[in-house]
Amino acid sequence: MVGFVDALGCRLTVDISFGKDEYAWMPLSSSISKRRNLSEGDPELLDAAGVTEDSLTRIAHAAGFAEAGMVGLPHAETERDAARFAAFIEQGRAGSMAYLARRSGEDGGGELLRSRVQIPFPWARSVVVCLASYHAEAPLSMDAAGSGAGWIARYAWSGRKEQGRKEQGRKDQNGSVRPSDYHKVLLKRLRGLEAAMHAAYGEFECRAYVDTGPVVERSIARAAGLGWTGKNTCLIHPKLGSWNFLGVLVTSLAVGEETERLAVPDRCGSCRRCLDACPTGALVEPYQMDATRCISYLTIEHRGAIGEELMGGMGRQVFGCDICQDVCPWNRKAPIGVDEDSDLGPRRELINPELDWLAGLKEADFERLFNGSPVRRAGFAGLRRNVAIAMGNSGLSRYVPWLRGWASGVDLPGDAGAGEEAMRTAARWALSQIAEKGEPSNRRE
Repeated sequence: MVGFVDALGCRLTVDISFGKDEYAWMPLSSSISKRRNLSEGDPELLDAAGVTEDSLTRIAHAAGFAEAGMVGLPHAETERDAARFAAFIEQGRAGSMAYLARRSGEDGGGELLRSRVQIPFPWARSVVVCLASYHAEAPLSMDAAGSGAGWIARYAWSGRKEQGRKEQGRKDQNGSVRPSDYHKVLLKRLRGLEAAMHAAYGEFECRAYVDTGPVVERSIARAAGLGWTGKNTCLIHPKLGSWNFLGVLVTSLAVGEETERLAVPDRCGSCRRCLDACPTGALVEPYQMDATRCISYLTIEHRGAIGEELMGGMGRQVFGCDICQDVCPWNRKAPIGVDEDSDLGPRRELINPELDWLAGLKEADFERLFNGSPVRRAGFAGLRRNVAIAMGNSGLSRYVPWLRGWASGVDLPGDAGAGEEAMRTAARWALSQIAEKGEPSNRRE
């Protein structure tokens, strides 16, 4: 939202093949110790102030998070999760995201770094996982929209509020809300949480990450009791749904053996809405995703040409995809988590953006609009490629001039590089689709 981009999101999921587990949802009551000597092999663990679920949650709420949980390492499902992550990599389902396959050792021939938290962090004794909602009061991608509307994943809509300014505080000189990077927003909150924990529990080693560290956040979040892994491979919180960011603090605080861990049972039941709705078949079976077929991966992480067998299923998605979350019944009950005054509040111009507007952006416009935004991850050339595909799927003839120009190399980004052929390929495919479909007679308005 790993959320790659942000997960990973659906924010890209790298998750593996989580099966259904039967656990009771139990209260977490933990006693924490701090490790004074972090040298490997030192067994000395000294008592620190007692930590309960309530005390940790209060500190996390004060830092700006909706929910938090803590799990000791290694947790009960560590080996299972490690094996499933390894299988995900070995099956080639991570696509071109080579960073997911990084290994330990000077020669890179050791274990997969992300398979177990204690491989990159041998001193780690626990992980605090924090959840922040990005669910805004706005339409879903499956709702009716204008015939020329594209879709940007809702996690990427965020804009920031500048301190000390009121009504215009979140707007730039052109009147648009300034983009905010959820990585930075949540990292700042994590730093606040870390400082509060040091004040409450003493000194300990700590590392903070928001989609950037060698940690599979969702599997750790599940172990920490923040939800279950859904059939769409997203973490589903029983009250907050799946439209949530995850941040982690890897710590040297040791969770005592007497700790009762919170676990949430799988509540997907017989539901198949996400699997049936995925237009590219990325959800190959319940709890398993092939990222190379995921629209989020294709529109954000993938830099080359997209296969014709996938472009038709991408619909109007130009950055990321929300379909498998839009259809999830648990998200119908999810409360609104951000508003216009939040640092993660929605930029209204990014909700159902017109393809004409996106196509008309110059590189300078792209930088102004998306510098500091998750959308910048796709790059100017990548966004153009995605817009071309959405144009083809619309069937609207008014896009033909744009597409002909791109297909012939006119107005391509100066630094497109390998993306130039991907852009041409997408434009040629889109032209063929418009010629085949003609002007659609039943447009969504």
